[in-house]
Amino acid sequence: MLKGKRILLGVTGSIAAYKSVEIVRRLVEGKADVTVIMTEAACRFVQPLTFESVSGNPVFVNPFEGYFKHIELIKKADLFLVAPASANTINKFACGIADNLLSTAWLSYEGPSLVAPAMNSRMYKNPVVQKSIKELARRGVIFAGPETGDLACGEEGIGRLSEVSVIVEHVKAILADKDLKGHRILITAGPTREALDPVRFLSNRSSGKMGFALAEVAVRRGADVTLISGPTALKPPADINFIPVESARDMGKAAFKVFPKSTSVIMAAAVCDFAPAASGKSKFPKSGALTINLKGTPDILQMMGRKKGRRILVGFAAESGKDIKRAMGKLNSKNLDLIILNDITQKGAGFDVDTNIVTMITKKGETTDLPKMKKEEVANIILDSMIKLKSKN
Repeated sequence: MLKGKRILLGVTGSIAAYKSVEIVRRLVEGKADVTVIMTEAACRFVQPLTFESVSGNPVFVNPFEGYFKHIELIKKADLFLVAPASANTINKFACGIADNLLSTAWLSYEGPSLVAPAMNSRMYKNPVVQKSIKELARRGVIFAGPETGDLACGEEGIGRLSEVSVIVEHVKAILADKDLKGHRILITAGPTREALDPVRFLSNRSSGKMGFALAEVAVRRGADVTLISGPTALKPPADINFIPVESARDMGKAAFKVFPKSTSVIMAAAVCDFAPAASGKSKFPKSGALTINLKGTPDILQMMGRKKGRRILVGFAAESGKDIKRAMGKLNSKNLDLIILNDITQKGAGFDVDTNIVTMITKKGETTDLPKMKKEEVANIILDSMIKLKSKN
């Protein structure tokens, strides 16, 4: 998503400037080429050498350092990001003031731009600042935050710089190709819980990370996404229809409400295969052995397979071993277009990790082995395959 993208990062005089170092690190980690422009005030908080070390590029501060530097810097930039953006700089941008290298470069730039404000809440709420923000937004500038929380001055209120992950996600969303625009994708994620009594439940070790990554990437690429998830510790991605559920029955009920309007379904949830035949109305006492009778839970994806129409259905098969034959059996019995097989015994491919190792299998029996990679990267490849299948459907 970021590979080869040229990003111009403006850093202004805010105590939050130290967080910009992590922003650069995350962008460079994604293979982006980042060039930093600092104001003189920003240099009082973080030394330019720090940004040079992390970005691998020279840092620019002095507007008189080379002829037409403000023009050279913006020529090949895919995105102009300013984080943190102080009240002073935001007002300059809105009024067209160009009295330093950053504001001069901004005035010359004509591409997509993203601003992440950071300041005291009183400054942020000031009518002048609000007027400047509205004016910039009217011109197409995208804003990330600010957030409400503890401020550097010891007060609490709005004005806190958005989390690094939120800013980076905004960057990815702006730079992503919107090749999924018009797609309505239903994605399930996480585990389900089947109540044993009011205290205990049956579940599994799914963290939901794969399903959440799919939802995040799909939204980034322009899709209209509904994410139905069992209990997880993850924060739902922005700009999606998020439906939290508990049991397999709850998930099925929610999914079939959304299913009729969906163009594709990706069932990444680890739905519990079994539930107690009867759930205790009060907590079972701890007194020796306990026998539990189990019953099967609804097979949501199989039921969808019977009603799929022209939809693309994608399922997951978490197995203790690379059992292609077993995965193909699931694909055929559920009428899927694509199944994602992952061997949970492999290091980096099990539950609650940020990476995965998968084999993609189509209904024609075509297999594609993916090496260990981040779940975000796996999600992009799965969505690429879904688009190809959709075009042939």
